[in-house]
Amino acid sequence: MAKPIPLHPTHPERICWGCDRYCAAEALACGNGSGRTQHPIETQGEDWYLAWGIEPNPDRPSQAKR
Repeated sequence: MAKPIPLHPTHPERICWGCDRYCAAEALACGNGSGRTQHPIETQGEDWYLAWGIEPNPDRPSQAKR
């Protein structure tokens, strides 16, 4: 089961968002060697999830609905 992605992470630049591990940016465990994957909020702005058609989880509004 995939981890829910936070809609508004506090420090998205500190984490690699490329897989469900959410590794620290300087300790990538995937081994792809290419660098970290940015969170969509870094490239598309605060309302990125609306453009993707993602709804906030009513029980946990800071996370996406599964």
